[in-house]
Amino acid sequence: MKTFGIRLHRHGGPEVMEWEEYDLPPLAPGQALLRHTAVGLNFIDVYQRTGLYPQIMPFIPGSEASGVVEALGEGVINLAIGDRVAYAGVAGAYCEHRIIAADRLVKLPDTVDDHTAAAMMLQGMTVQYLIRRTYRVQPGDTILIHAAAGGIGLILCQWAKSLGATIIGTVSSREKADLAKSYGCTYPVVADEADFVAQAKELTNGAGLPIVYDSIGKDTFFRSLDCLRPLGTLVLFGQSSGAVPPIDPNILARGSYFLTRPSLGAFIAKRADLEATAGELLSVVESGAVKIVVNQTYPLRDAGRAQSDLEARKTTGSTVLTV
Repeated sequence: MKTFGIRLHRHGGPEVMEWEEYDLPPLAPGQALLRHTAVGLNFIDVYQRTGLYPQIMPFIPGSEASGVVEALGEGVINLAIGDRVAYAGVAGAYCEHRIIAADRLVKLPDTVDDHTAAAMMLQGMTVQYLIRRTYRVQPGDTILIHAAAGGIGLILCQWAKSLGATIIGTVSSREKADLAKSYGCTYPVVADEADFVAQAKELTNGAGLPIVYDSIGKDTFFRSLDCLRPLGTLVLFGQSSGAVPPIDPNILARGSYFLTRPSLGAFIAKRADLEATAGELLSVVESGAVKIVVNQTYPLRDAGRAQSDLEARKTTGSTVLTV
């Protein structure tokens, strides 16, 4: 079977993303043929394109999508042809059809549409492990979220607020500050206008924060450490401004800080963990506690333009590539 998708033959700028026709491999036992309906856009897609996360070529970027099951390999018992499903953490989403391991797919309820599903799986399950497993946010916590108006940021703000947290969120403009505040960020901080370290200290009477969620990396890492209370945790889960330079672990000693660099794959590697993580995400979305904000859509063919806008901070909330 032939399909179309975005393929890379070398690392580089958006121009290396080529729309091509190619052959799918045969369907093997334990696999499903999926027809995509929507594909999520994430910074990891940019990292894969540029070579920050090197890939074997030719390579199809994209790590989350929604779609419909069109065929099943031998031995698949948890799915049926026609099921609406979604997935995250499996590279190769920028295409019209794909073959994928059936145990990576999560069935969608009728209450969650395809665009919402494509936008929520990677970002939403990332938020789940950030605030429920890496550090379990408690009522009364004051926390810091960088890039609070982004896709993950808006989900983080809503979910943390529903748990009773007070949220400081950094953003790049006043417009984004208003957006973040409308989704639960208590104290949005525009990066060029205020000091998030000072805000963290002021709101905690100098004590510092139990947790900082940092997806920016190089530009914020060391000042994020300055926000922590003794025994506080810095979660570095992205690097949109560039990689953090090598550090001396002794810098953590001044507050006996904890530092972690998690990624989603480890948290959903087992089927039971995937089901539990996705199940909690679907629950908070269906309850209305978390609304998935899809503010931009682009045709899948225009994924290069979508990535450029993401890199230039022209986007807010989540972005979906339509198939």
